[in-house]
Amino acid sequence: QVQLVESGGGLVQAGGSLSLSCVASGRTFSSYVMGWFRQAPGKEREFVAAISWRGGSTDYADSVKGRFTISRDNAKNTVYLQMNSLKPEDTAVYYCAAKNTGPLRYEYDYWGQGTQVTVSS
Repeated sequence: QVQLVESGGGLVQAGGSLSLSCVASGRTFSSYVMGWFRQAPGKEREFVAAISWRGGSTDYADSVKGRFTISRDNAKNTVYLQMNSLKPEDTAVYYCAAKNTGPLRYEYDYWGQGTQVTVSS
């Protein structure tokens, strides 16, 4: 129904910046809630950020608030995650997610394959 492809991951030094993107295809993108999650080695997947249909509402994990910014461009079927002031603890595989409706932090239905972000100290 929905396919998601992430890109933009890579290696960056602590304090640096990185921008991730996620391109969606299939069901109408503009009607979906979009989120970013991450999973570090040996840890469970955790919520990072989410954005509502039109971008009027956003939510962030406390660990990234003030450093990361989520945005979307529905005309391009794309959601972004701008990551600034990166820390080694931000190192993880970052996943793009989508769902039709519901709370921003929970119960996503569609997932991308992930993109690796590595922050060196």
